[in-house]
Amino acid sequence: MARLRSFQRLAAHFVDIADFLLVYIEEAHPSDGWVSSDAAYNIPKHQCLQDRLRAAQLMKEGAPDCPLAVDTMDNASSAAYGAYFERLYIIQEEKVMYQGGRGPEGYKISELRSWLDQYKTRLQSPSTVVIQV
Repeated sequence: MARLRSFQRLAAHFVDIADFLLVYIEEAHPSDGWVSSDAAYNIPKHQCLQDRLRAAQLMKEGAPDCPLAVDTMDNASSAAYGAYFERLYIIQEEKVMYQGGRGPEGYKISELRSWLDQYKTRLQSPSTVVIQV
């Protein structure tokens, strides 16, 4: 949840230049599977989409200002983006511009912030146009 709050703060800071979306995928540490000793919630493995939607509501509560999507039961989004279990992306005009490492070790809000800072600087820099007469 701390990472989620950091993500929400980042999204609020860059709301003027980017749209943010959370995608809830399959549960990393289901209570009836590979349980983490520091799991904040008791969420069993999703058996149907309704299970996944209920679990996603907990994520939504942690970042109420961010839009939330839920992956399909065949984990199409997770497979397409290699997001197992958490990952940060920047997608611009249907092209991946930034792909963070796989979480938890590769989940680095600081890298995402750096990319967005550089992008914002480029947007604010006046472009020089040369016109030959």
